[in-house]
Amino acid sequence: MAVLVTGGAGYIGSHMVWALLDAGEDVVVLDRLSTGFRWAVPADARFYLGDVGDRAILRQIFAENDIGAILHFAGSIVVPQSVAHPLDYYENNTGNTRLLAAAAVEAGIRHFVFSSTAAVYGDQRDDTPVLESAPLNPKNPYGQSKLMSEMMLRDAAAAHDFRFVALRYFNVAGADPLGRAGLSTEGATHLIKIACEAELGKRRGVDIYGTDYPTPDGTGIRDYIHVSDLVDAHLKALSYLRRGGEPLIANCGYGRGYSVLEVLEAVVRAGGRKFEIRYGPRRPGDAASVVANSTLARRLLDWKPRHDDLDLIVETAIAWEKGLAARKAGDLRSLQHRLASARF
Repeated sequence: MAVLVTGGAGYIGSHMVWALLDAGEDVVVLDRLSTGFRWAVPADARFYLGDVGDRAILRQIFAENDIGAILHFAGSIVVPQSVAHPLDYYENNTGNTRLLAAAAVEAGIRHFVFSSTAAVYGDQRDDTPVLESAPLNPKNPYGQSKLMSEMMLRDAAAAHDFRFVALRYFNVAGADPLGRAGLSTEGATHLIKIACEAELGKRRGVDIYGTDYPTPDGTGIRDYIHVSDLVDAHLKALSYLRRGGEPLIANCGYGRGYSVLEVLEAVVRAGGRKFEIRYGPRRPGDAASVVANSTLARRLLDWKPRHDDLDLIVETAIAWEKGLAARKAGDLRSLQHRLASARF
């Protein structure tokens, strides 16, 4: 049976497709290419261009492929954008997840792994790593849209022959150590992506939003997890469901955090070039500190992270940025050659 990966042309989704293929799985990708790239999808995966909220293309995919599981990455993820355009986030994240889950139930697809987020927790009152049982208090529509999706999946599992795992990501970063995938989206808001671009001269510098948080250096603290470890957690979740596992919501993080300034220092260490740092006020919806307690995923999914190293995360991210620059230069040279050879 095949695995459907929604958003499989995006950052985390493309890494997931490579990992599934490495594991010998039959893979189908659905992506509308709003932030993903067709070239990011491996040739061995069958690709469908379309929106996860399009019932017709879902019916087509289910008719043409023997789908046994869905890994759902498609969605919108920029916190400030969600504050400015909340209804778009509820439509793309919550509404489309409902449509996809309903289509899965109708088609008899029992296994569903959902891309959730630590944003469901909001701002915690102390520095203790966050447990899944912590109060759920999203501070922005992005987190709220994901929490509502979790609730729908829980209710669907109670009513139907349908099982899910929702993985609450903390801050995903880095790139495939083999250089096959990475974060390629123009204008991405991920801190490590931005800092690596500044390190390589693609940006003028880095903006820090908020220096008065109740943290040791005043900047926000996050738990950064290497994308390869995250996709491994999804493989473990899929295996768990196939073994008959019950619905599960679990954190994915390392259990320790780094401040914005510490991340920037790691980027300078890896690249050897200092860049401009600009300081500004806090952004709406940002929390001071969010760090994971991932005991549940480690115990129930037998998840064993292998890339828990900030310097390694940064090094793979910089390597990917250099590869992107070379790719773009190669594309430009190819275009120039075609134009020079063309007859007008």
